[in-house]
Amino acid sequence: MLPLRDSQPSHKIPIVTISLIVFNVVIFVYQQSLTSLRLYEFLCRYAFTPIGLREAIHAGKFYYPLITSMFLHGGLSHLIGNMWVLWIFGDNVEDYLRPIKFILFYIATGIIAILAHTLAYPNSAVPTLGASGAIAGVMGAYLILYPRAKVLTLIPLMPFFVTIPAPIYLVIWFIIQLVSGFVRGSSGIAWWAHVAGFLGGLVICVGGRNRRKRQKQAAN
Repeated sequence: MLPLRDSQPSHKIPIVTISLIVFNVVIFVYQQSLTSLRLYEFLCRYAFTPIGLREAIHAGKFYYPLITSMFLHGGLSHLIGNMWVLWIFGDNVEDYLRPIKFILFYIATGIIAILAHTLAYPNSAVPTLGASGAIAGVMGAYLILYPRAKVLTLIPLMPFFVTIPAPIYLVIWFIIQLVSGFVRGSSGIAWWAHVAGFLGGLVICVGGRNRRKRQKQAAN
């Protein structure tokens, strides 16, 4: 299922969402400019591996690929797919959270996703890269924040276009990730990172909305 657009309008220019897309594109263009050897060295340095995190913890050092890996992509389709979904759902989540909280939220859910991948494959030395864990967090937040929105979706196997409620689209997407995590396992896609990122975004936004309600009730 390919989301084409949602029905929820933005009230402000999504500065952070646009900046994230531009930054990811710039980094990808830089990756493409590297020779095979230099690209390999670049990914070894900035992509994430669970075993690299473990070694950094043992050495008492901060493992910066926790952050940098979110801005790397393995190919053009990987980049376009992630940035397209970020554009559709990110502007509205940024609209609600405001720019500073949104960027913190984005990074936090990205880290949650990466840590979940680490728990699933603690001894893996295979580089993990991509923004999909953080974007899954954005999708989880969207489910909570905009339950009445609708998503125009392309069903490529038919193919045909259908407008469905956003919660249905997002829950189907989540179920696909969850089932794939059990069935397909280590197929080259970090399914459990997607699952954890989505749940992380959902839980953070549920907590944030409840806190806002309590604050409003206390003010009254």
